Amino acid sequence: MVREGYAVAIDGSPIYYRVLGREDGPTLALCDGIGCDGYVWKYLIPELLSEYRMVHWHYRGHGRTPTPRDRRRLGVPDLADDLASVLDATDTPRATLMGHSMGVQVCLEGYRRHRERVNGLVLMCGSYGHPLRTFKGQKTMEGLLPWVSFSVGLAPKLTSALLRYTVPTKVAYALAARMEINGDLVKLEDFMPYLEHIGNLDPTLFLGMLAQAGRHSAREILPTVDVPSLIVAGTRDGFTPARLSEEMHDLMAGSELLMITDGSHTAPIERPDLVCRTVHRFLDERVAGLTHERAPVTPTRAAR
Repeated sequence: MVREGYAVAIDGSPIYYRVLGREDGPTLALCDGIGCDGYVWKYLIPELLSEYRMVHWHYRGHGRTPTPRDRRRLGVPDLADDLASVLDATDTPRATLMGHSMGVQVCLEGYRRHRERVNGLVLMCGSYGHPLRTFKGQKTMEGLLPWVSFSVGLAPKLTSALLRYTVPTKVAYALAARMEINGDLVKLEDFMPYLEHIGNLDPTLFLGMLAQAGRHSAREILPTVDVPSLIVAGTRDGFTPARLSEEMHDLMAGSELLMITDGSHTAPIERPDLVCRTVHRFLDERVAGLTHERAPVTPTRAAR
């Protein structure tokens, strides 16, 4: 059974959430990437449904969460506080935070700001911060974004119309499969929900959130993480290069690293069997049952 509702953020903005899975099971809080509303969890949710309680929520201006009351509050710390509001609204004292892409930053910032509520971390295809400086291994995106934001600001309605018309298409999928995702592994029907969602986003809100994520970093807290942590990365990820995941693994004592050969930024839907099996094993062995106390941290490394 799925239960839905809206949490109330610090600034009064409504934040959509849904609760699904086993009500008396350990809780997982699912944190999407920017521009996403859940497509990447397609295989993980059914895998964990019978044993875990899952809280999935939508960021400001994403999915079923409306535009925030204060459009300046789009930063990663704001999203981490929104997560805490969702945990309050769903009567969740503690949870394991599971993030994809920018959701990794949200999870780490959530740990920094609300660590007493975190049992564990599952960090997929994301970095600890400054993602615009490492996109495709270069800093080009960081310098380009202000110009893109300025251009979009001149004609936001026209930009929105163009995105709605051009992004949720097979042509856009073919380009993505050629340039970024592993087209040999990703199915059209698995990736199209992402294109449909991002094609309908407010482009100025998206770019504002992207800019704030680009300025954020949680690198300094990585050595302080004392909860069980699993890091999942793809060797072909151009958005967040694999070396960043290896760096996180080196800085986080006791973390596990799963490196997926030929996996890209969408590794959870490219190699779903491997990802589901590894995540399930990690949660069962190192996180399940941790409701009131933290888990002991034992250094280990997942097989690649």
